[in-house]
Amino acid sequence: MPAEQFHEWLRREGRIVVVGASLAGLRAAETLRAEGFTGSLTMIGDEPYEPYDRPPLSKAVLLGMSAPDRTDLPRRRDIDAIWRLGVAATGLDLANHRVRLADGDEVPYDRLLIATGVRARPWPKEEEAQLDGVFTLRTRDDAVRLHRRLKAGPRRVFVIGAGFTGSEIASACRDQGVAVTVAERADAPLVGALGGVIGSVAAELHRDNGVDLRTGVMVTGLEGDSVGRVRAAHLSDGSVVDTDVVVVSLGATRNTEWLAGSGLGAGPRGIACDAGCRAFDFRGIVTDDVYVAGDVARSPHPLFGYQFLSLEHWGNAVAQAEVAAHNMISASADRRPHIWVPAFWSAQFGVNIKSVGVPSMGEEIMITQGSLAERRFVGVYGYRGRVIAAVSFDNTRWLEFYEGQIERGAPFPVEYPTMDRRPEGRRPVSADFPDPSLPTHGPTVTLSGYSPTDRRLVFTPARH
Repeated sequence: MPAEQFHEWLRREGRIVVVGASLAGLRAAETLRAEGFTGSLTMIGDEPYEPYDRPPLSKAVLLGMSAPDRTDLPRRRDIDAIWRLGVAATGLDLANHRVRLADGDEVPYDRLLIATGVRARPWPKEEEAQLDGVFTLRTRDDAVRLHRRLKAGPRRVFVIGAGFTGSEIASACRDQGVAVTVAERADAPLVGALGGVIGSVAAELHRDNGVDLRTGVMVTGLEGDSVGRVRAAHLSDGSVVDTDVVVVSLGATRNTEWLAGSGLGAGPRGIACDAGCRAFDFRGIVTDDVYVAGDVARSPHPLFGYQFLSLEHWGNAVAQAEVAAHNMISASADRRPHIWVPAFWSAQFGVNIKSVGVPSMGEEIMITQGSLAERRFVGVYGYRGRVIAAVSFDNTRWLEFYEGQIERGAPFPVEYPTMDRRPEGRRPVSADFPDPSLPTHGPTVTLSGYSPTDRRLVFTPARH
């Protein structure tokens, strides 16, 4: 078969394996079929369930408004796939095009899409993490267990971390009349994602809704009783909080450990890929048969100075999966870049919080519509003289406009005739993000540098 004919056959037929059977994996598989891929398609997932939606787990499911088994993602079309569920990928053989599974099996591929996402970061002290009553929230099973415990009427829930998920959990507790304490090592909730100006508003939301919010403290230990149930949390300021439920909300860990020794440019910050979703190897050389999409991907974005971004956003997972799938089965001249503007939303304490762009890059912020005091506003972030992001509290109608400003690199500070001229919006102020070297809970965008690989990296092939 001539080379050109072979490559065309490979694009439309052959064997594609998707590791990660969640949102990005499903949408990629649907796009492959929609764009004419007729070959073998295998979906590998470590959970026993077909793809389901995760955002409702910390919202509707905890409130009892939706059953966990009613969170299945809607299907756009039949994908005619071989499903390998409940078995994790444990290794990748790039040279021989094979994915190794936890059950000892190996799955061959011609092209591979990695969409393994992230998992909840557990409490670091393993013995304490195993106490009855200590939870994380990432999976459907996590939500089932936590919802059951909340329905049992705990005397107090203790949430470690006031990022988006921790704040949503606290909100769900208060909606059900459950006493809740939230501990955050930064000065306010959401500061890692939105900065201190917005964090101060979030702190007021917590306290006005009855949350016992402790900021500027760290949890030093969890205490159990004689039968292994959690009974108290110890804080760095010397205080002790009695509790029978602890929810650890310390952010996420990217699922890349299974790629150790594979030769891909993968690590704790994600899997490096180009704007077309093709994975880099450990030397920074792009591959042509391995693609990446979703929360685990780390890719350059032209709108943000070609910084490598790791995005934990629902919409980004969908958009990147569609681009990756298209490029997997397209000739090089027909491939397209992934340049989706990041967008995020959260619902907590009766307020809808939405953002576009990358707020954590912002140096300054202006309140251009509404008022911080009324908790109904739009804040616009500036970076090096241009609009980089916007966030809204119960005021979403302006976000589409600011998304356009981000895309065209509009100047900052903003000057529009329609801008609300209340005193707090007259001039920009520091966005008040914490020192990036100090960890905080909950940023949904991680800036991870310009280079697809670390020059100090030493590659150690896995032993087979």
